[in-house]
Amino acid sequence: MVHSAYDAVELVAGVPGRIEAVASHAGKLLVAASDSEGFLRGSDCSLRIYSSPASSPEGGGEIRRDGPYALERHEQRFWRRPPLAMEVSASRDLLLSLSEWVALHRLPGLETVAVVSNKTKGANVFAWDDRRGLLAVGRQKRLTIFRLDSGREFVEVKEFGVPDILKSMAWCGDNICLGIRREYLIINSMTGALTEVFSSGRIAPPLVVPLPTGELLLGKIRSLRAPNALVQTVVLRDVQRLVQTGNCILAVLSNSVCGLLPVPIGAQIVQLTASGEFEEALALCKLLPPEDSNLRAAKESSIHIRYGHFLFDSGRYEEAMEQFSDSHVDITYVLSLYPSIVLPQTHIIGEHDKLLDMPELATESSDVTDEMESYSLQLHESDDKSPLEAKKMSHNALVALVKYLQKKRSGIIERATAEVTEEVVSGAVHHSLILSEPYKPKKPNKKRAQTHTSSIAREMATVLDTSLLQALFLTGQSSGAIDLLKGLNYCDLKICEEFLKERSEYMVLLELYKSNEMHREALQLLNQLVEKSKSEMENTDFNKKFSPHMIIEYLRPLCRSDPMLVLESSLYVLERNPSDTIELFLSENVPADLVNSYLKQHAPNLQSTYLELMLSMSETGINPNLQNELVQLYLSEVIDWYNILKEEGNWTEKTYSATRKKLISTLENNSGYNTDLLLKRLPQDALFEERAILYGKINQHLRALSLYVHKLQMPERAVAYCDRVYEEGAQQPSKSNIYFNLLQIYLNPRKAEKEFEQKIIPVASQYPGIHKSSSAKFKGGRTGKKVVEIEGADEIRFSPSGTDSGRSDGDGDDASDGGPIMLNEALELLSQRWDRINGAQALRLLPRDTKLQDLVSFLEPLLRNSSEHLRNYLVIKNLIFRANLQVKEDLYKRRQAVVKIDGNSMCSLCHKRIANSAFAIYPNGQTLVHFVCFRESQQIKAVRGANSVKHR
Repeated sequence: MVHSAYDAVELVAGVPGRIEAVASHAGKLLVAASDSEGFLRGSDCSLRIYSSPASSPEGGGEIRRDGPYALERHEQRFWRRPPLAMEVSASRDLLLSLSEWVALHRLPGLETVAVVSNKTKGANVFAWDDRRGLLAVGRQKRLTIFRLDSGREFVEVKEFGVPDILKSMAWCGDNICLGIRREYLIINSMTGALTEVFSSGRIAPPLVVPLPTGELLLGKIRSLRAPNALVQTVVLRDVQRLVQTGNCILAVLSNSVCGLLPVPIGAQIVQLTASGEFEEALALCKLLPPEDSNLRAAKESSIHIRYGHFLFDSGRYEEAMEQFSDSHVDITYVLSLYPSIVLPQTHIIGEHDKLLDMPELATESSDVTDEMESYSLQLHESDDKSPLEAKKMSHNALVALVKYLQKKRSGIIERATAEVTEEVVSGAVHHSLILSEPYKPKKPNKKRAQTHTSSIAREMATVLDTSLLQALFLTGQSSGAIDLLKGLNYCDLKICEEFLKERSEYMVLLELYKSNEMHREALQLLNQLVEKSKSEMENTDFNKKFSPHMIIEYLRPLCRSDPMLVLESSLYVLERNPSDTIELFLSENVPADLVNSYLKQHAPNLQSTYLELMLSMSETGINPNLQNELVQLYLSEVIDWYNILKEEGNWTEKTYSATRKKLISTLENNSGYNTDLLLKRLPQDALFEERAILYGKINQHLRALSLYVHKLQMPERAVAYCDRVYEEGAQQPSKSNIYFNLLQIYLNPRKAEKEFEQKIIPVASQYPGIHKSSSAKFKGGRTGKKVVEIEGADEIRFSPSGTDSGRSDGDGDDASDGGPIMLNEALELLSQRWDRINGAQALRLLPRDTKLQDLVSFLEPLLRNSSEHLRNYLVIKNLIFRANLQVKEDLYKRRQAVVKIDGNSMCSLCHKRIANSAFAIYPNGQTLVHFVCFRESQQIKAVRGANSVKHR
């Protein structure tokens, strides 16, 4: 869009003759004009000086636009020929001109300072370096460099040859840019090295213009298309040349001079904004002076807002949001463009309202406010137009809003979090001060409480997150909404809850409850959804989405923070998914006692299920109280079941129910329960297997074995019981006693029955006394002498009398009193466990009429093993004796060492000669000492050792 960037002002008009060159100095125009009598080449040329009528006496350095310039001075025939170029040195107040040659005049008096007539005559172009006082002159195909010496004369410095006639040139540091033919070259003023730059084009001649920044502007034919768009067209006829001055451009016509003065940037910005060229207006805002930064910010904000509205109405929503973001306008203003977004009530003051407090920005802020109010009126007027509303609330508009809010979110959330942190820290400091001054009267800090209630940053964060959640759903980005709620968020609970319930977005509603720590409401909703999924069997997607497993996963992070809530909410899943629920309790370390007591009170039917699964899934087991609780539950159920079968007459010891099997397995595999309490509860005439297991747990092995053999009639279970006890090492130091007890039960049933009835408890603590008395009796026995070589023959012996009567222990009682003896089972036990049974005890226990042939399977391996051990012991004895002999022989050899003592032998302690004194030799056979020295050294060591002991 073309706008007025420059104002064309006629500065000088009606110059007699033809204007050849123009320059400016101290706000005045220096015009070189040919005389009016003739325009032929070679005519004289005068210098006319024009000044502004409103210029100050001191003069200024800028061209003014107030009125035409008036002629102040006229120097006729200042040049004999029209000058080709003219330039002013402002720092030295010098006028350089090229007519027939280069001449130098002092300003403002125009006195001639120097003339370079020899080397510059016939030159067509020159370039002046004002900083260093260097003059470069181009004449034909030569380039000559002069230096102004003492401000009065030019001294030639360098001269270089160039490829062709120079058309334009300018200094650039130590280099000179040359325009030759249709190309640009760079020549080094010290070495003369030439470097090609680029071509100027086919039509335009090369043009080199120095800029005030030190850069060069090189002319080249270019299109006026973007990004070099046309800005302004200034209509001036017969323009001869353009001259750059400090603040304007001078357009030289044939007999007049026009100044192209720049329009103020603020006025250009207003023009561009009004015409809809917002990008150009924003670009011009960057050119405003740095001291007007607040004004520039206000203008940019106003332009961004108007540009955003323009783009929003055009359907370019994302670009519009970028403009709103750059304007730093409050997000509530942007959200007002979306009527379907429900916003929470806040006390937020927008940025445009804050600008009203700044007097220097009153105009700009009022413009912004007017723009906002006018657009709000347009928005309310368009509510009745459904097509326009549908357009603004289209999917693309909401997507752009989501991106805008996400871009703004990080900064707003960061400020809100910092505000919360600051309040927490200040609250902690305040509380510590109260604690440190316990006797000081406490007064409420009303100011701090007010700060806590009115939080601008948190209100802004609430508006943003609430709007973002709604926009995400309206654009179908439910996963993005869930991610928003999983992190730190400030969503308004009431608005979001109503919004989600209307759309049945239960997954996001659950996450909303969870983020606000409303776990009870979330779990109630989950239970309802799971029940609903069961009733809607046809809707498979709904069933997959909501299952009891979701409740378990929701409860998992709550196990440590709120275990009571977990217990209250887990009854539903404990009935339907007991294993997963118990695994949840175990993995999250929910106190087992708490769970058990809660189930015992509210769900007793689930108590045994919980304890069973916990016992099976816990690697470390459960504590004794819970084990006892589980066993008591099993036993109560088994006793009830036993009473029912007993009344029906169907009870036998070999009848098993599922609960009885669990009870027996638990009794065998665990030991944390109360044995005495269980024994009291067991019936006297039934459940012998359970009783036997309990007797075994308290080491009453004889009673347990009696139950297996006589009550249950399960010899194989009795043997297995002995094996388990033997392998567990419960019978220390004599492991074979357990098998001996079983042999007693087999071969002496009356005695075993008698001991059972009298409740004789062979506790392990009583074994040492029995061992001593039995061993003494055994050594005097006749049978013990015969089997003394058998391994273990000197161990414990159980005998009813202290003397050896020559008869077996099995012969002393009447078998009919305690039932028939079980000889076959006893022989089978001896043949199978011969290595675990004391042979002497077993032989004394067998009846005298036992055939030797029946004992072959027992005695043969036993004797073979004893013989083998005897041979091994003899071999070991011989080896030890041989080693002892070798050690003695080595000792004798070492004691036979020969030491030669002569007159040169020295004592290693006092370093004197041994001579005829008594001496001693150390075990190494080489160290000789006086015997007196040796004794003194030993005494010294003894004293030191005693002192060290005292120090300790």
